[in-house]
Amino acid sequence: MTDLPELYFRIRDNGAAVFRINTENRERRIEMDQIAVVNTNRGDYKAQGDNTLSAAEEAAINDWMQTRLAVLAARDVDDIHRAIDHLNLTAQWAQAKASDAQLDQITDDLLMAMHDLRSVLVRKKADRAARG
Repeated sequence: MTDLPELYFRIRDNGAAVFRINTENRERRIEMDQIAVVNTNRGDYKAQGDNTLSAAEEAAINDWMQTRLAVLAARDVDDIHRAIDHLNLTAQWAQAKASDAQLDQITDDLLMAMHDLRSVLVRKKADRAARG
């Protein structure tokens, strides 16, 4: 059997449930005992039930949290790049393939979303320029 990690992080919305892995039992089964909950939005964690976290477990949780936040930040940027691609593909579709009926279905909603996005981007760019 391969060496298992001491902790397992089950991803969930806004964080993870942290489990301690144990194979030291009679049947050599993998047992997973939940020991903590991580909240990536708040940047904290708390022990579950009457569990006391060791210094090594706290360090592992902090390391996981920093890695997870970096992954999520990279995904956010990647999602925006995909949105840019989608906007370009949407422009090409509207110009080359869309029927009048299809354009009637989406034009107002898309224009409002694009106006909202433009307003936010212009305001944020002005804020950045004003700061320096």
